[in-house]
Amino acid sequence: MSKHVMEAFEERASRARLGGGAERIKAQHEKGKLSARERIELLLDEGSFEEFDMFVQHDCHDFGMGEKHIPGDGVVTGHGRVDGRRVFVFAKDFTVFGGSLSRTHAGKIAKIQDLAMRVGAPIVGLFDAGGARIQEGVDALGGYGEVFLRNVLASGVVPQISCIMGPCAGGDVYSPAMTDFIFMVKDSSYMFVTGPDVVRTVTNEEVSAAQLGGGEIHTTRSGVADGLFAHDVEAMSQLRRLLSFLPSSNRESPPRRKSLDPVKRVEPSLETLVPDNPNVPYDVKELILKIVDEGDFFELQEDYARNIVTGFARMDGMPVGIVANQPLVLAGVLDCDASRKAARFVRFCNAFSIPLVTLVDVPGFLPGTSQEYSGLIKHGAKLLFAYSEVTVPKVTLIVRKAYGGAYVVMSSKHIRGDVNYAWPSAQIAVMGAAGAVEVLHRRERDDAEAMGRHVAEYEDRFLNPFVAAERGYIDDVIAPGETRMRICTALNMLRDKRLENPSKRNGNIPL
Repeated sequence: MSKHVMEAFEERASRARLGGGAERIKAQHEKGKLSARERIELLLDEGSFEEFDMFVQHDCHDFGMGEKHIPGDGVVTGHGRVDGRRVFVFAKDFTVFGGSLSRTHAGKIAKIQDLAMRVGAPIVGLFDAGGARIQEGVDALGGYGEVFLRNVLASGVVPQISCIMGPCAGGDVYSPAMTDFIFMVKDSSYMFVTGPDVVRTVTNEEVSAAQLGGGEIHTTRSGVADGLFAHDVEAMSQLRRLLSFLPSSNRESPPRRKSLDPVKRVEPSLETLVPDNPNVPYDVKELILKIVDEGDFFELQEDYARNIVTGFARMDGMPVGIVANQPLVLAGVLDCDASRKAARFVRFCNAFSIPLVTLVDVPGFLPGTSQEYSGLIKHGAKLLFAYSEVTVPKVTLIVRKAYGGAYVVMSSKHIRGDVNYAWPSAQIAVMGAAGAVEVLHRRERDDAEAMGRHVAEYEDRFLNPFVAAERGYIDDVIAPGETRMRICTALNMLRDKRLENPSKRNGNIPL
Protein backbone atom coordinates (compact mmCIF):
# COMPACT_ATOMS: atom_id res chain seq x y z
CA MET A 1 0.00 0.00 0.00
CA SER A 2 1.38 3.38 -0.98
CA LYS A 3 2.57 5.92 1.55
CA HIS A 4 0.12 8.42 0.09
CA VAL A 5 -2.87 6.16 0.81
CA MET A 6 -1.74 5.55 4.38
CA GLU A 7 -1.19 9.24 5.00
CA ALA A 8 -4.67 10.04 3.69
CA PHE A 9 -6.13 7.33 5.91
CA GLU A 10 -4.33 8.62 9.01
CA GLU A 11 -5.44 12.18 8.28
CA ARG A 12 -9.07 11.14 7.89
CA ALA A 13 -8.97 9.00 11.06
CA SER A 14 -7.38 11.82 13.07
CA ARG A 15 -10.06 14.23 11.87
CA ALA A 16 -12.78 11.75 12.85
CA ARG A 17 -11.31 11.27 16.32
CA LEU A 18 -11.55 15.02 16.95
CA GLY A 19 -15.33 14.93 16.56
CA GLY A 20 -16.54 18.53 16.46
CA GLY A 21 -12.99 19.84 16.66
CA ALA A 22 -10.44 21.02 19.19
CA GLU A 23 -12.37 24.20 20.08
CA ARG A 24 -15.52 22.31 20.98
CA ILE A 25 -13.55 19.75 23.00
CA LYS A 26 -11.96 22.67 24.84
CA ALA A 27 -15.46 24.03 25.58
CA GLN A 28 -16.37 20.63 27.08
CA HIS A 29 -13.33 20.77 29.34
CA GLU A 30 -14.19 24.30 30.43
CA LYS A 31 -17.57 22.99 31.61
CA GLY A 32 -15.80 20.33 33.68
CA LYS A 33 -16.74 17.58 31.23
CA LEU A 34 -14.60 15.11 29.31
CA SER A 35 -15.01 14.31 25.64
CA ALA A 36 -16.78 11.13 24.52
CA ARG A 37 -13.52 9.36 23.70
CA GLU A 38 -11.86 10.45 26.94
CA ARG A 39 -14.74 8.93 28.88
CA ILE A 40 -14.44 5.65 26.99
CA GLU A 41 -10.70 5.53 27.65
CA LEU A 42 -11.33 5.84 31.40
CA LEU A 43 -14.10 3.24 31.38
CA LEU A 44 -12.32 0.50 29.46
CA ASP A 45 -9.07 -1.34 30.07
CA GLU A 46 -6.17 0.53 28.53
CA GLY A 47 -5.80 -0.06 24.80
CA SER A 48 -8.80 -2.40 24.58
CA PHE A 49 -11.27 -0.16 22.70
CA GLU A 50 -12.27 -1.30 19.21
CA GLU A 51 -14.30 1.44 17.52
CA PHE A 52 -17.06 0.82 14.98
CA ASP A 53 -18.44 3.20 12.34
CA MET A 54 -15.92 5.99 12.90
CA PHE A 55 -16.55 7.35 9.40
CA VAL A 56 -20.36 7.12 9.34
CA GLN A 57 -22.10 10.36 8.29
CA HIS A 58 -25.74 11.42 8.15
CA ASP A 59 -27.64 11.52 4.87
CA CYS A 60 -29.95 14.45 5.60
CA HIS A 61 -30.15 17.30 3.06
CA ASP A 62 -32.89 19.48 4.57
CA PHE A 63 -32.34 22.80 6.36
CA GLY A 64 -28.78 23.11 5.07
CA MET A 65 -27.64 19.80 6.59
CA GLY A 66 -26.28 18.68 3.22
CA GLU A 67 -23.38 21.06 3.79
CA LYS A 68 -22.66 19.84 7.33
CA HIS A 69 -21.03 16.45 7.62
CA ILE A 70 -18.85 15.33 10.53
CA PRO A 71 -17.49 11.75 10.67
CA GLY A 72 -19.06 9.67 13.43
CA ASP A 73 -22.28 11.70 13.41
CA GLY A 74 -22.33 12.52 17.11
CA VAL A 75 -21.82 9.15 18.80
CA VAL A 76 -18.75 6.98 19.41
CA THR A 77 -19.50 3.23 19.45
CA GLY A 78 -17.56 0.01 19.86
CA HIS A 79 -16.41 -2.58 22.37
CA GLY A 80 -13.55 -3.17 24.76
CA ARG A 81 -12.86 -4.78 28.11
CA VAL A 82 -13.39 -3.99 31.78
CA ASP A 83 -11.21 -6.12 34.06
CA GLY A 84 -10.60 -8.32 31.04
CA ARG A 85 -14.29 -8.95 30.30
CA ARG A 86 -16.02 -7.82 27.09
CA VAL A 87 -18.22 -4.69 27.29
CA PHE A 88 -20.00 -2.78 24.51
CA VAL A 89 -20.18 0.98 24.81
CA PHE A 90 -21.61 4.02 23.08
CA ALA A 91 -20.84 7.59 24.07
CA LYS A 92 -22.80 10.56 22.79
CA ASP A 93 -20.45 13.26 21.45
CA PHE A 94 -21.81 16.68 22.41
CA THR A 95 -19.22 18.38 20.19
CA VAL A 96 -20.99 17.05 17.07
CA PHE A 97 -24.44 18.54 16.49
CA GLY A 98 -24.89 18.65 20.28
CA GLY A 99 -24.96 14.85 20.37
CA SER A 100 -28.41 14.94 18.74
CA LEU A 101 -29.74 11.69 17.31
CA SER A 102 -30.14 11.15 13.57
CA ARG A 103 -31.17 8.03 11.67
CA THR A 104 -27.54 6.99 11.09
CA HIS A 105 -26.56 7.92 14.66
CA ALA A 106 -29.31 5.59 15.92
CA GLY A 107 -28.15 2.88 13.53
CA LYS A 108 -24.69 2.93 15.11
CA ILE A 109 -26.18 2.39 18.57
CA ALA A 110 -28.56 -0.32 17.37
CA LYS A 111 -25.67 -2.18 15.74
CA ILE A 112 -23.77 -2.59 19.01
CA GLN A 113 -26.98 -3.39 20.90
CA ASP A 114 -27.56 -6.28 18.49
CA LEU A 115 -23.96 -7.44 18.78
CA ALA A 116 -24.02 -7.28 22.59
CA MET A 117 -27.09 -9.52 22.71
CA ARG A 118 -25.58 -11.88 20.17
CA VAL A 119 -22.28 -12.38 22.00
CA GLY A 120 -23.60 -11.89 25.55
CA ALA A 121 -21.91 -8.77 26.93
CA PRO A 122 -23.07 -5.70 28.90
CA ILE A 123 -24.01 -2.42 27.19
CA VAL A 124 -22.88 0.88 28.71
CA GLY A 125 -24.37 4.09 27.33
CA LEU A 126 -22.78 7.47 28.11
CA PHE A 127 -25.32 10.22 27.42
CA ASP A 128 -24.50 13.86 26.71
CA ALA A 129 -27.01 14.90 24.10
CA GLY A 130 -29.59 17.35 22.83
CA GLY A 131 -32.37 14.95 21.92
CA ALA A 132 -33.62 14.26 18.41
CA ARG A 133 -32.05 16.05 15.44
CA ILE A 134 -34.95 18.26 14.46
CA GLN A 135 -33.77 18.65 10.86
CA GLU A 136 -34.43 14.92 10.27
CA GLY A 137 -38.02 14.87 11.54
CA VAL A 138 -39.60 11.43 11.53
CA ASP A 139 -36.29 9.75 10.58
CA ALA A 140 -34.89 10.77 13.98
CA LEU A 141 -38.05 9.60 15.75
CA GLY A 142 -37.83 6.27 13.91
CA GLY A 143 -34.20 5.98 15.00
CA TYR A 144 -35.22 6.36 18.63
CA GLY A 145 -37.80 3.64 18.15
CA GLU A 146 -35.11 1.25 16.90
CA VAL A 147 -32.98 1.95 19.99
CA PHE A 148 -35.97 1.65 22.37
CA LEU A 149 -36.98 -1.70 20.90
CA ARG A 150 -33.51 -3.09 21.51
CA ASN A 151 -33.48 -1.75 25.08
CA VAL A 152 -36.56 -3.86 25.71
CA LEU A 153 -35.27 -6.95 23.91
CA ALA A 154 -31.94 -6.76 25.76
CA SER A 155 -33.63 -6.41 29.16
CA GLY A 156 -32.81 -9.47 31.24
CA VAL A 157 -30.44 -10.75 28.53
CA VAL A 158 -27.42 -8.49 29.12
CA PRO A 159 -26.89 -5.81 31.79
CA GLN A 160 -27.63 -2.31 30.50
CA ILE A 161 -26.11 0.68 32.30
CA SER A 162 -26.68 4.34 31.48
CA CYS A 163 -24.66 7.29 32.71
CA ILE A 164 -26.09 10.77 32.13
CA MET A 165 -23.13 13.11 31.71
CA GLY A 166 -24.73 16.21 30.22
CA PRO A 167 -28.14 17.60 29.31
CA CYS A 168 -30.56 14.90 28.13
CA ALA A 169 -34.15 15.37 27.05
CA GLY A 170 -36.92 13.60 25.16
CA GLY A 171 -35.85 10.34 23.58
CA ASP A 172 -32.47 10.51 25.25
CA VAL A 173 -34.13 9.96 28.63
CA TYR A 174 -36.58 7.24 27.57
CA SER A 175 -33.78 4.93 26.48
CA PRO A 176 -31.90 5.16 29.81
CA ALA A 177 -35.21 4.70 31.64
CA MET A 178 -35.50 1.22 30.14
CA THR A 179 -31.99 0.18 31.15
CA ASP A 180 -31.11 -1.52 34.43
CA PHE A 181 -29.23 1.33 36.11
CA ILE A 182 -29.01 5.09 35.60
CA PHE A 183 -26.26 7.25 37.08
CA MET A 184 -25.76 11.00 36.87
CA VAL A 185 -22.92 13.49 37.33
CA LYS A 186 -23.30 16.34 39.81
CA ASP A 187 -23.83 19.84 38.39
CA SER A 188 -23.37 18.82 34.75
CA SER A 189 -26.14 16.32 33.94
CA TYR A 190 -29.88 16.83 33.58
CA MET A 191 -32.80 14.60 32.60
CA PHE A 192 -36.26 15.76 31.63
CA VAL A 193 -38.93 14.84 29.11
CA THR A 194 -39.37 18.54 28.28
CA GLY A 195 -36.89 21.26 29.23
CA PRO A 196 -37.43 24.47 31.23
CA ASP A 197 -38.26 26.56 28.13
CA VAL A 198 -41.10 24.25 27.07
CA VAL A 199 -42.38 24.04 30.65
CA ARG A 200 -42.43 27.84 30.82
CA THR A 201 -44.35 28.09 27.53
CA VAL A 202 -46.93 25.42 28.34
CA THR A 203 -47.51 25.87 32.07
CA ASN A 204 -46.06 29.34 32.83
CA GLU A 205 -43.94 27.62 35.47
CA GLU A 206 -40.50 29.10 36.09
CA VAL A 207 -38.01 26.35 36.84
CA SER A 208 -34.28 25.87 36.28
CA ALA A 209 -32.71 22.83 34.63
CA ALA A 210 -31.36 21.69 38.01
CA GLN A 211 -34.75 22.07 39.70
CA LEU A 212 -36.52 20.27 36.89
CA GLY A 213 -34.19 17.34 36.31
CA GLY A 214 -30.82 17.68 38.01
CA GLY A 215 -28.96 14.88 39.73
CA GLU A 216 -30.16 15.90 43.20
CA ILE A 217 -33.80 15.70 42.08
CA HIS A 218 -33.51 12.31 40.42
CA THR A 219 -31.52 10.67 43.23
CA THR A 220 -33.63 11.98 46.12
CA ARG A 221 -37.16 12.75 44.91
CA SER A 222 -38.06 10.98 41.66
CA GLY A 223 -35.95 7.85 42.13
CA VAL A 224 -35.14 7.86 38.40
CA ALA A 225 -31.38 7.70 39.00
CA ASP A 226 -29.49 5.08 41.01
CA GLY A 227 -26.50 7.23 41.97
CA LEU A 228 -24.85 10.64 41.65
CA PHE A 229 -21.13 11.04 41.04
CA ALA A 230 -18.96 14.10 41.67
CA HIS A 231 -17.37 14.23 38.20
CA ASP A 232 -16.72 12.23 35.03
CA VAL A 233 -13.63 10.48 36.39
CA GLU A 234 -15.44 9.15 39.46
CA ALA A 235 -18.36 8.09 37.26
CA MET A 236 -16.21 5.90 35.02
CA SER A 237 -14.37 4.41 38.01
CA GLN A 238 -17.64 3.49 39.74
CA LEU A 239 -19.14 2.00 36.59
CA ARG A 240 -16.12 -0.30 36.39
CA ARG A 241 -16.74 -1.25 40.02
CA LEU A 242 -20.42 -2.00 39.38
CA LEU A 243 -19.60 -4.18 36.37
CA SER A 244 -17.31 -6.29 38.57
CA PHE A 245 -20.39 -7.62 40.41
CA LEU A 246 -22.41 -8.48 37.30
CA PRO A 247 -22.32 -11.43 34.91
CA SER A 248 -21.77 -10.61 31.25
CA SER A 249 -25.20 -11.99 30.33
CA ASN A 250 -28.01 -14.23 31.54
CA ARG A 251 -26.09 -17.16 30.05
CA GLU A 252 -23.34 -16.87 32.64
CA SER A 253 -23.00 -17.04 36.41
CA PRO A 254 -21.91 -13.92 38.32
CA PRO A 255 -18.11 -13.51 38.40
CA ARG A 256 -16.74 -15.15 41.51
CA ARG A 257 -13.53 -13.80 43.05
CA LYS A 258 -11.14 -15.33 45.51
CA SER A 259 -11.72 -13.62 48.86
CA LEU A 260 -9.13 -13.12 51.58
CA ASP A 261 -11.92 -12.54 54.11
CA PRO A 262 -12.40 -15.78 56.11
CA VAL A 263 -15.84 -17.35 55.78
CA LYS A 264 -15.76 -18.33 59.46
CA ARG A 265 -14.95 -14.80 60.62
CA VAL A 266 -16.92 -14.09 63.79
CA GLU A 267 -18.16 -10.56 64.61
CA PRO A 268 -18.82 -10.34 68.38
CA SER A 269 -19.77 -6.65 68.02
CA LEU A 270 -23.00 -7.69 66.27
CA GLU A 271 -24.29 -9.06 69.57
CA THR A 272 -24.77 -5.47 70.76
CA LEU A 273 -25.97 -3.97 67.47
CA VAL A 274 -29.68 -4.24 68.25
CA PRO A 275 -30.74 -2.04 71.21
CA ASP A 276 -32.67 -3.60 74.09
CA ASN A 277 -35.45 -1.07 73.55
CA PRO A 278 -37.33 -2.17 70.39
CA ASN A 279 -38.17 1.45 69.60
CA VAL A 280 -34.52 2.57 69.43
CA PRO A 281 -33.05 2.56 65.90
CA TYR A 282 -29.68 1.32 64.67
CA ASP A 283 -27.91 1.47 61.31
CA VAL A 284 -28.43 -1.70 59.27
CA LYS A 285 -25.47 -0.70 57.06
CA GLU A 286 -23.21 -1.54 60.00
CA LEU A 287 -24.56 -5.08 59.84
CA ILE A 288 -24.08 -5.24 56.07
CA LEU A 289 -20.48 -4.00 56.17
CA LYS A 290 -19.56 -6.46 58.92
CA ILE A 291 -20.85 -9.58 57.18
CA VAL A 292 -19.86 -9.02 53.52
CA ASP A 293 -16.41 -9.65 52.06
CA GLU A 294 -13.92 -6.98 53.14
CA GLY A 295 -16.72 -4.51 53.93
CA ASP A 296 -17.21 -3.83 50.21
CA PHE A 297 -20.80 -2.78 49.50
CA PHE A 298 -21.98 -1.03 46.30
CA GLU A 299 -25.17 0.72 47.35
CA LEU A 300 -27.84 1.73 44.86
CA GLN A 301 -30.30 4.62 45.31
CA GLU A 302 -28.64 5.55 48.58
CA ASP A 303 -30.56 8.83 48.92
CA TYR A 304 -33.98 7.63 47.72
CA ALA A 305 -36.45 5.63 49.84
CA ARG A 306 -33.79 5.43 52.54
CA ASN A 307 -36.00 3.22 54.71
CA ILE A 308 -34.78 0.31 52.59
CA VAL A 309 -31.20 -0.41 51.51
CA THR A 310 -30.28 -2.17 48.26
CA GLY A 311 -26.95 -2.94 46.64
CA PHE A 312 -24.31 -5.48 45.67
CA ALA A 313 -21.63 -7.18 47.77
CA ARG A 314 -19.73 -10.46 47.86
CA MET A 315 -19.89 -13.28 50.34
CA ASP A 316 -17.14 -15.88 50.09
CA GLY A 317 -16.25 -14.29 46.76
CA MET A 318 -19.77 -14.74 45.34
CA PRO A 319 -21.72 -11.62 44.23
CA VAL A 320 -24.99 -11.20 46.12
CA GLY A 321 -27.80 -8.68 46.12
CA ILE A 322 -28.54 -7.19 49.54
CA VAL A 323 -32.01 -5.94 50.52
CA ALA A 324 -32.32 -4.59 54.07
CA ASN A 325 -34.88 -2.58 56.03
CA GLN A 326 -33.27 0.52 57.55
CA PRO A 327 -34.48 1.21 61.14
CA LEU A 328 -32.81 4.63 61.07
CA VAL A 329 -35.39 5.95 58.58
CA LEU A 330 -39.13 5.69 59.29
CA ALA A 331 -38.30 2.73 61.56
CA GLY A 332 -37.68 0.66 58.40
CA VAL A 333 -41.34 0.53 57.32
CA LEU A 334 -42.31 -0.38 53.79
CA ASP A 335 -43.94 2.45 51.84
CA CYS A 336 -44.66 3.06 48.15
CA ASP A 337 -41.17 4.21 47.23
CA ALA A 338 -39.32 1.55 49.24
CA SER A 339 -41.47 -1.23 47.79
CA ARG A 340 -40.83 -0.13 44.19
CA LYS A 341 -37.12 0.38 44.81
CA ALA A 342 -36.64 -3.08 46.31
CA ALA A 343 -38.91 -4.87 43.82
CA ARG A 344 -36.98 -3.60 40.81
CA PHE A 345 -33.67 -4.58 42.41
CA VAL A 346 -34.94 -8.06 43.30
CA ARG A 347 -36.10 -8.65 39.73
CA PHE A 348 -32.74 -7.54 38.33
CA CYS A 349 -30.90 -9.99 40.58
CA ASN A 350 -33.17 -12.82 39.48
CA ALA A 351 -32.66 -11.99 35.79
CA PHE A 352 -28.90 -12.38 36.17
CA SER A 353 -28.68 -15.26 38.67
CA ILE A 354 -27.46 -13.13 41.57
CA PRO A 355 -28.43 -14.67 44.96
CA LEU A 356 -30.44 -12.50 47.35
CA VAL A 357 -29.65 -11.85 51.01
CA THR A 358 -32.52 -10.14 52.84
CA LEU A 359 -32.06 -8.53 56.26
CA VAL A 360 -35.40 -7.93 57.95
CA ASP A 361 -36.39 -5.39 60.57
CA VAL A 362 -39.80 -4.16 59.46
CA PRO A 363 -42.70 -3.00 61.66
CA GLY A 364 -45.14 -3.15 58.73
CA PHE A 365 -46.41 -0.95 55.93
CA LEU A 366 -46.61 2.80 56.47
CA PRO A 367 -50.20 3.78 57.40
CA GLY A 368 -52.00 6.96 56.37
CA THR A 369 -54.06 8.60 53.65
CA SER A 370 -51.00 9.81 51.75
CA GLN A 371 -49.75 6.25 51.24
CA GLU A 372 -53.17 4.78 50.51
CA TYR A 373 -53.95 7.50 47.96
CA SER A 374 -50.54 6.91 46.37
CA GLY A 375 -51.36 3.24 45.77
CA LEU A 376 -49.53 1.48 48.60
CA ILE A 377 -51.61 -1.64 48.01
CA LYS A 378 -50.28 -2.08 44.49
CA HIS A 379 -46.77 -0.82 45.20
CA GLY A 380 -46.43 -3.18 48.17
CA ALA A 381 -47.72 -5.97 45.95
CA LYS A 382 -44.86 -5.29 43.52
CA LEU A 383 -42.35 -6.38 46.15
CA LEU A 384 -44.44 -9.38 47.12
CA PHE A 385 -44.75 -10.37 43.45
CA ALA A 386 -41.01 -9.91 42.87
CA TYR A 387 -39.89 -12.04 45.83
CA SER A 388 -42.47 -14.73 45.07
CA GLU A 389 -41.49 -14.99 41.41
CA VAL A 390 -37.70 -15.15 41.69
CA THR A 391 -35.92 -18.50 41.51
CA VAL A 392 -32.38 -17.52 42.57
CA PRO A 393 -31.09 -18.60 46.01
CA LYS A 394 -32.75 -16.58 48.78
CA VAL A 395 -31.29 -16.35 52.28
CA THR A 396 -33.23 -14.30 54.83
CA LEU A 397 -32.26 -13.10 58.30
CA ILE A 398 -34.81 -11.57 60.67
CA VAL A 399 -32.83 -9.21 62.87
CA ARG A 400 -35.59 -7.69 64.97
CA LYS A 401 -39.16 -6.84 63.93
CA ALA A 402 -41.10 -8.78 61.31
CA TYR A 403 -44.69 -7.70 61.70
CA GLY A 404 -47.84 -8.36 59.73
CA GLY A 405 -47.92 -8.67 55.97
CA ALA A 406 -44.47 -7.09 55.77
CA TYR A 407 -43.08 -10.26 57.42
CA VAL A 408 -44.49 -12.34 54.58
CA VAL A 409 -43.32 -9.93 51.87
CA MET A 410 -39.67 -9.78 52.99
CA SER A 411 -38.60 -13.12 51.51
CA SER A 412 -40.30 -15.28 54.12
CA LYS A 413 -40.38 -19.07 54.01
CA HIS A 414 -43.99 -18.85 52.79
CA ILE A 415 -42.95 -17.25 49.48
CA ARG A 416 -40.12 -19.71 48.79
CA GLY A 417 -37.33 -18.36 50.94
CA ASP A 418 -34.68 -21.10 50.81
CA VAL A 419 -32.93 -20.57 54.14
CA ASN A 420 -34.52 -18.36 56.78
CA TYR A 421 -32.61 -17.44 59.93
CA ALA A 422 -33.45 -15.25 62.92
CA TRP A 423 -31.44 -13.65 65.66
CA PRO A 424 -32.62 -14.21 69.26
CA SER A 425 -33.80 -10.57 69.17
CA ALA A 426 -36.33 -11.35 66.39
CA GLN A 427 -39.98 -10.50 66.96
CA ILE A 428 -42.32 -12.24 64.51
CA ALA A 429 -45.97 -11.37 65.00
CA VAL A 430 -49.08 -9.92 63.40
CA MET A 431 -48.32 -6.60 65.10
CA GLY A 432 -46.47 -5.07 68.05
CA ALA A 433 -47.51 -5.93 71.59
CA ALA A 434 -49.23 -2.63 72.42
CA GLY A 435 -51.35 -2.64 69.28
CA ALA A 436 -52.23 -6.30 69.63
CA VAL A 437 -53.34 -5.90 73.23
CA GLU A 438 -55.47 -2.89 72.27
CA VAL A 439 -57.37 -5.19 69.91
CA LEU A 440 -57.46 -8.32 72.05
CA HIS A 441 -58.38 -6.65 75.33
CA ARG A 442 -60.25 -3.52 74.27
CA ARG A 443 -62.71 -3.85 77.16
CA GLU A 444 -59.87 -3.42 79.65
CA ARG A 445 -58.41 -0.42 77.85
CA ASP A 446 -58.89 1.89 80.86
CA ASP A 447 -57.20 -0.50 83.29
CA ALA A 448 -53.51 0.40 82.99
CA GLU A 449 -52.35 -2.39 85.28
CA ALA A 450 -54.25 -5.08 83.40
CA MET A 451 -53.13 -3.76 80.04
CA GLY A 452 -49.53 -3.77 81.22
CA ARG A 453 -49.88 -7.37 82.29
CA HIS A 454 -51.41 -8.34 78.94
CA VAL A 455 -48.59 -6.59 77.05
CA ALA A 456 -46.00 -8.55 79.04
CA GLU A 457 -47.86 -11.80 78.36
CA TYR A 458 -48.07 -11.06 74.62
CA GLU A 459 -44.37 -10.19 74.44
CA ASP A 460 -43.42 -13.37 76.26
CA ARG A 461 -45.67 -15.51 74.05
CA PHE A 462 -45.12 -14.03 70.59
CA LEU A 463 -42.30 -11.49 70.42
CA ASN A 464 -39.52 -14.00 69.93
CA PRO A 465 -38.38 -16.19 67.03
CA PHE A 466 -39.17 -19.52 68.63
CA VAL A 467 -42.87 -19.75 67.80
CA ALA A 468 -41.96 -19.48 64.10
CA ALA A 469 -39.01 -21.84 64.58
CA GLU A 470 -41.28 -24.44 66.19
CA ARG A 471 -43.41 -24.41 63.04
CA GLY A 472 -40.46 -24.62 60.66
CA TYR A 473 -40.95 -21.09 59.31
CA ILE A 474 -37.49 -20.24 60.63
CA ASP A 475 -34.76 -22.80 59.86
CA ASP A 476 -32.57 -21.80 62.78
CA VAL A 477 -32.09 -19.15 65.43
CA ILE A 478 -28.45 -18.10 65.15
CA ALA A 479 -25.93 -16.17 67.22
CA PRO A 480 -25.42 -12.67 65.75
CA GLY A 481 -21.63 -13.03 65.73
CA GLU A 482 -21.89 -16.10 63.47
CA THR A 483 -24.08 -14.40 60.85
CA ARG A 484 -21.44 -14.17 58.13
CA MET A 485 -20.46 -17.81 58.48
CA ARG A 486 -24.06 -19.07 58.45
CA ILE A 487 -25.11 -17.01 55.42
CA CYS A 488 -21.98 -17.98 53.46
CA THR A 489 -22.58 -21.65 54.26
CA ALA A 490 -26.21 -21.39 53.14
CA LEU A 491 -25.25 -19.66 49.89
CA ASN A 492 -22.66 -22.33 49.10
CA MET A 493 -25.23 -25.04 49.78
CA LEU A 494 -27.66 -23.31 47.38
CA ARG A 495 -25.14 -22.78 44.59
CA ASP A 496 -26.64 -25.50 42.40
CA LYS A 497 -30.27 -24.70 43.21
CA ARG A 498 -32.75 -25.43 40.41
CA LEU A 499 -36.31 -24.09 40.50
CA GLU A 500 -38.69 -23.38 37.63
CA ASN A 501 -41.91 -21.40 37.60
CA PRO A 502 -44.99 -22.63 35.70
CA SER A 503 -44.75 -22.11 31.94
CA LYS A 504 -46.30 -18.81 30.86
CA ARG A 505 -45.86 -16.02 28.34
CA ASN A 506 -45.25 -13.57 31.19
CA GLY A 507 -46.63 -12.79 34.61
CA ASN A 508 -48.68 -9.63 35.12
CA ILE A 509 -46.82 -7.78 37.85
CA PRO A 510 -49.00 -5.04 39.45
CA LEU A 511 -47.25 -2.13 37.72
